[in-house]
Amino acid sequence: MQKGRPFMKEKERRQIRIPETLRELYAGIAVLSILLQVTVVWFVEDRLSYSLGLWIGAAAAMVFVWHMWRTLDLALELGEAGAQKVMRRQAVIRYGLVAGVLGLLMLTRAANPLAAFLGIMTLKVAAYLQPVTHKVILKLRR
Repeated sequence: MQKGRPFMKEKERRQIRIPETLRELYAGIAVLSILLQVTVVWFVEDRLSYSLGLWIGAAAAMVFVWHMWRTLDLALELGEAGAQKVMRRQAVIRYGLVAGVLGLLMLTRAANPLAAFLGIMTLKVAAYLQPVTHKVILKLRR
């Protein structure tokens, strides 16, 4: 039995378009990360560690956005009980990934875990600013 969208043909699965909102969230995360990079980097001692941590966090935020989109897409096709179960399970997976990324950075000291957390939190700010991002993108297209 296939998971996901069993009624879709294989060719249709490969041609899934990324929604505009998802692109706008990606743009928001990228712009916020660039702003954090060019401003905060001057106030930290270990600039390389900060920068690496910030961009690891921003990349993780983008992965989490994609994961949430796919989870919501799947949950909307299920019944109420199934949707709740899937949403809970996938949220736990995302929280586990956040803990795993931060834990790995703390153990290896490969990058600044606080900067990675800051990068991950750009997802929250980008979500709040998505209506503004949408208006800006529409104006830039004209």
